[in-house]
Amino acid sequence: MNKALLSLAIGGFGIGLTEFVIMGILPEIATAFDITIPEAGHFISIYALGVVIGAPTLTVIASKWPAHKVLLGLMFWFTVFNTLSAFATSYTSFIILRFLAALPHGAFFGIGAVVAGKLSKPGKAGQGIAIMFSGLTFANLLGVPLGTFLGKHFNWSVSFYMVGIMGLLTLLSLKFWMPVIKQSSETKFTEEFQIFKRLEVWLIILLTTIGTGGFFAWYSYISPLITDVAGHTSEMVSVAMILAGLGMVIGNFIGAKLAEKFSPIYAIIIILLCMVLSLSLNTFLASDKILVLVMTFIIGTVTFCLSTPIQMAIINASKGSETLGSSLNQSAFNVGNASGAYFAGIPIAMGYGYTSADWVGAAMASIGVLIAFVIIMLRKRRGTKI
Repeated sequence: MNKALLSLAIGGFGIGLTEFVIMGILPEIATAFDITIPEAGHFISIYALGVVIGAPTLTVIASKWPAHKVLLGLMFWFTVFNTLSAFATSYTSFIILRFLAALPHGAFFGIGAVVAGKLSKPGKAGQGIAIMFSGLTFANLLGVPLGTFLGKHFNWSVSFYMVGIMGLLTLLSLKFWMPVIKQSSETKFTEEFQIFKRLEVWLIILLTTIGTGGFFAWYSYISPLITDVAGHTSEMVSVAMILAGLGMVIGNFIGAKLAEKFSPIYAIIIILLCMVLSLSLNTFLASDKILVLVMTFIIGTVTFCLSTPIQMAIINASKGSETLGSSLNQSAFNVGNASGAYFAGIPIAMGYGYTSADWVGAAMASIGVLIAFVIIMLRKRRGTKI
């Protein structure tokens, strides 16, 4: 059973690698395709769009097949198109391949989260989900810095060869370690969409979008925060990214413990309040070369505490259609990625400095707290468990 969870973590590593490594090699890709860096940024946006579209679509289509076979199929798709991406020769071919490679991302995490919960001991579903998401956090700690280094010093395509290798390792581990699991959903196809009528599901999706958007408001502009505000050299950005990644690894498991000790929704409130505090504090400390690195680790830890509780919350709210709800939350996470970067960029463009992105992140986390309290009031009104 531990090996089965490990196979999901390996898949999470590959997915995290392809999603985040491109941010570090964007200049090299732009040079290779003879385009501007803003144009190369379209590759990040198109990937997020692929996740948003693919997560619910592929989950519903595959919901009647055995979950272990669905995971294999999704990872095969992921591996093929990420490997092909390394051979792209133009803007058009690469953007098409990035979109296709992104389609199984959300469905793999969504179905994988439900499977991880089923494979865990009673009352330990949070830890099972955290093990799967640990692959994503370790990708940020180890895979992304390594992929960025290789992409910059050899060729950008090497980073995508790495993703392809991780995909193959995941396929092998799923084949030999994942037990036979029945269909991921027993709900009739036409009834899957009934969860869209549940107000709580929409509130959690909104909470994920805005709450995790607070993280990306900070993370999207971490490089200029380290160099322009704190005064470090550009080489220190890699160190900061490793510190943030280490914090993510630790925070992922802390969040699982909080979800099991309290409840997912109460854990979310605690974590979001800590996000508000740490992001606000960072605006005053970011100019100090030492403290900015300390806060980078702390914020990375706090923000990734959110991943498991928020995934458990959507699964609990989507009874009967757990995999669809879980996948929709992955779509919301990627919308949060785009919206956090966009809203944080507005005050920066107006001349308020890079620390203003942290205020935006704190504001988004605060709105997330309010949404969480609305969910609690809704549950109290219905008389359901909080």
